[in-house]
Parts: sequence; structure tokens; C-alpha cells
Amino acid sequence: MSGFFDYFTDPVLRGPTWGTFLMCVASSLVGVILLLKRRCLLSETLSHASYPGIIIGVSIFAFLFPQGYESALIAILIGAFCSSFLGLKAIEWMETRGKVRSDAALCFILAVFFGAGTVAASAMQHTLPSWRSHLQTLLFGQAATMSDIHILLYAILTGLIVSCLCLVFRPLQVVLFDADYAKTSGLSPVWIERVISWLILLVLILGIRSVGIVLMSGMAIAPAIAARQFTDRLKILFCLAALFGGLSGLIGNILSVEGTMALSREGVRLAIPTGPMIILSSAAIALLALLFSPKKGCISCMRRASKFRFRCVSENILKSMWKKGIPVSFRELKGAHPIFFMSLFFCVLRLIREGWVEKKEGRYVLSADGKRKASSIVRVHRLWELYLVSELGISQDKIHPTAEEMEHILTPEIEKILTRLLDDPKVDPHFQPIPERVSL
Repeated sequence: MSGFFDYFTDPVLRGPTWGTFLMCVASSLVGVILLLKRRCLLSETLSHASYPGIIIGVSIFAFLFPQGYESALIAILIGAFCSSFLGLKAIEWMETRGKVRSDAALCFILAVFFGAGTVAASAMQHTLPSWRSHLQTLLFGQAATMSDIHILLYAILTGLIVSCLCLVFRPLQVVLFDADYAKTSGLSPVWIERVISWLILLVLILGIRSVGIVLMSGMAIAPAIAARQFTDRLKILFCLAALFGGLSGLIGNILSVEGTMALSREGVRLAIPTGPMIILSSAAIALLALLFSPKKGCISCMRRASKFRFRCVSENILKSMWKKGIPVSFRELKGAHPIFFMSLFFCVLRLIREGWVEKKEGRYVLSADGKRKASSIVRVHRLWELYLVSELGISQDKIHPTAEEMEHILTPEIEKILTRLLDDPKVDPHFQPIPERVSL
């Protein structure tokens, strides 16, 4: 197994490592723009649209230079650029002149161009079979054979993208989040859109060599999705996307090399491709972010929702005990709150631990703090009912469910506003006394 730093210094390993790292950083930065513009499918469409241009460009190159395999990169890049550019213009024409919906235009161009590329590749199989097999690797990338020239190429690309983003950051920010304001303030979104389009084309075309035509869009979008779970600020979003993208490139490259070496030692002839491993690594990071990010992660949201439901049940228990005014048994609590037995049990334990409920002779009674807490809950409930009836004109028979929900989320500040607005009322719409305000 290779040491970690060998991936950055070894003559064989440093090309794929640095090349994929820089490529993933560049594509992630552009992916943020695509994500915010809600044009994620554009990267998929343009990467597939490059396929017929690559086939035609390489076919012309092969007839002119039959043995020029090593120099075919120029023909690949030129062909991919021309074909993707044509696809981009076709999309814009369909959306503006043809009045075709964006998603329909993108899917149509993707299918037409990739279909044309597949037909051209099939024809190439009979005329230039060796070249055709060489080009098939571009579908899923061939990052393992990158050299130092690719490091230089992707370093220039990454530097160009970072420089462009720094120069146009403020106008870009306005165009992304408020295009109407950009127009009225004198900013022309047209040239910003052109810069974005050129950056997308550059990234997609140069990225084909690392992760391939089929997977390029995943490399652009997945790090941006992961970064979006952690921040709402554009600068931080770009930085996090670049971090996650670069990390995906490193992890995917290392897993590919180490996995291939491990399988080779066991006598299994199986090479783990670098491009797909990078995409899987990027997808894994995005999935972890979607699950565990502090604010937007599914697990975090479920935990907060569960905590809120637990608090609602606890406050409902306090309120029902306050209304009874006498010690109650667990059976009586279970009858008043038909929830799962263990959930009720843990709620009661929590109330005892927090000092709101006391257990005396096998029955439960509110403590002094518990009485004040329950009184505050009932007060908010009845204030809200009175507000719904007196200020909003809602019928009395329809206000209780809403008040049951609002009593758990109304803050002390809103309680003060309601008290002032209602002129410190003493009874609710049902002529029940409203408890006096207490400090908790």
C-alpha cells in the first residue's frame, strides 16, 4: 500500500491525484452556480452533447495523423467544445424562440446529441476500431493515466475559475438571487450569463478526461448539494463546495488505487475505475451531509421534531395535572394522555428530573415550579383563544385545536404583546379565569 504523501509526489500517482483534485475543485465551484440557478440538468446535457463532437474530431484527426494517439487530446477538446457549444446554443434557441420549457429542451438536446454520438461511434467501429475502443474510455473517464501535463491543465482551469468568480462575485450574487433588481440597477445579466456559460463549458469539456461524459454532472452537483446543507452564505458555499469536491477527488483516487492493488494481490483481475469511485465518494459525502448536517440534515430535523413532540407531551401533562389540582396516579395520566406507554413513562421521569413533578406515596403532584410552569401554559392557551375570538372573529367552537398547538410555541414576548393588545384580560371566551402572569 502506498503512503499518503506518495499520492502527491510519486511520478505515477501524482498525475491522477493532483489532476482529479483540481478538476473536482473546479467543477464543484461551477456546480454551485448550476445548483443556485436550478439548472443542474444543464451540466448533464452539455457533457452528453460533447460526445458527437469528440467522435467527429477524433475521426478527422485519425485520418490526418493515423499514429497520433498521444496527441489526440487536442482533437478531443476541440470537438467536445464545438459540440457542447452547439448544444448550448440549441437549448437557448429552443427556450427563447421555440418557447419550449427548460426541462424539455434540456432532455431533447441530451437525447439527440448523445444519440448522434452513439451512431457515429458505431460507424467508427468499422472504420477506426482502435480509435473507437480508445474513445470508449471517455464515457466513464480515464483518470488513472493522467500525467503532469494534466496537472498543469487543471491548475490553469481552476485558477481561471477562481479568478473569474472573484472578479464577478458581487454582480453574480445579485444575478443569482435577484435578477429583477439586477436589471433595474443597471447590471446587465447577459454578460454574467455568458461568463457562466463559458465556465460551464470549460469545466465539462476538460473534466471528461477525469470522470467521463456520463458522470461529469454528478461531479459538479454533488459537492454543491453537500455544501448547501451547511450554509446560506454564498462565499462559504463556494468554499465548502470546493472542499467537498477536492476531498471527493482524493478519496476516490485513493480508493481506486488501493482497491485495485488489494484485488491484484488476491489474484483477482479487476481494476476499480477512478472516475466512478470519485462520483461514489462525492455522493457519499452528499448523503452524509443530507443526513447529519446540523441545521438541515434529516437526522437533525427528526431529532428536533422528536424533541418538540416530547416537550408538547410534557407540557400537556403539566397542564392536565394543574387543572385536576390533586395528586394523580400513572394510570390516570395514561387515561388522559393516550400515547405509547414508554413515551409517557419517560416524559414523567423527565418532569421529575427537572423538578416540575414530585412523586408522593405512589402518586404524582406538581411542585411549586411545576405549578408556575403549568399556569403559564394555561395562560398562553386562554390568551390565544381570546385573541382568536375577539380580534379575528373565529367561532368559539373552532379555537381550541389551534390554541392547543400555539401554546407550545408562543414566546414570553408574544405573551406580553397579547396581554397588552387584549388589555390584560381576566377570563377567556369560555369565561374561565386566565391565570396571572408568573416568572419562571
